[in-house]
Amino acid sequence: MDFRIFTEPQQGASYDELLAVALRTEQLGFDGFFRSDHYLRMGDGDPGYGPTDAWTTLAGLARDTERVRLGTLVSSITYRLPGILAVQVANVDAMSGGRVELGLGTGWFEQEHRAFGIPFPERRFDLLEEQLAIVTGLWQTPGGARFSFDGDHYRLEDSPALPKPVQERIPVIVGGLGAKRTPRLAAQFGDEHNLSFPPLERIRPLFAALDEAIEREERERPVVRSVALVACVGDDEATFRRRADAIGRAPEELREHGVAGSRAEVEDLLGRLADDGVERVYLQVLDMTDLDHLDELASFAGVAAPVAG
Repeated sequence: MDFRIFTEPQQGASYDELLAVALRTEQLGFDGFFRSDHYLRMGDGDPGYGPTDAWTTLAGLARDTERVRLGTLVSSITYRLPGILAVQVANVDAMSGGRVELGLGTGWFEQEHRAFGIPFPERRFDLLEEQLAIVTGLWQTPGGARFSFDGDHYRLEDSPALPKPVQERIPVIVGGLGAKRTPRLAAQFGDEHNLSFPPLERIRPLFAALDEAIEREERERPVVRSVALVACVGDDEATFRRRADAIGRAPEELREHGVAGSRAEVEDLLGRLADDGVERVYLQVLDMTDLDHLDELASFAGVAAPVAG
């Protein structure tokens, strides 16, 4: 099992704050640093710096980090046209030397769309399916060839399908808790299927639905199974409760739904996740000023710092 740090910068975080977390993430040996793709703070509280654009900040992090994987969990299909998104992600992949991954989903935060004047259509799954086909189709078009697409929502005609990513294949993460269409899209287009904040008892049946979709698709290439869970730990109960209070969450609720509590509690949960087929865990870190929390998370999860040189 590998571990990635997942942040929510729309709650109020500048680029420098993001960079500090990303650098500590890299130094500690976590596999990746991922961020949400939102523009509006959720809930009350000080908005701080305000929102940052996901792919703009990831472009900066691509140049300011060296090893850690970078990406979104997940970008909304309502924010960017698919042809433009394919260019943006390929650009950032080149800037990072081939360390980028794209998480893509339908989007859900209607109030955010109203606040920024972004259309919020009802049939977003249809848009997601076409965007996945277009983005992956553009990247996989052979050099010198052209790409065209004639869908119900998007039409591309004779695209040069440039630039190409540095990676042979940019990993695509299909996120969602649906039991039918989401597993099908993950099996058809995805390299990873992510369950974000799932009820723990639903993890096993949702991955069983993915297995069925992969079998129907007759797909041989594996799909990584991942979950995103809120993280809040402490070497002692007082530290754990202080961190829970800092993010406005009840300790009992965190223990029920997240990677939370003591080292023994975290180790027990990770064992149960592994039994359910989870291969990767995104640890949602809500207090981006508490860098010591990252150290404890790395220790509890058994993450090893990279060897210098």
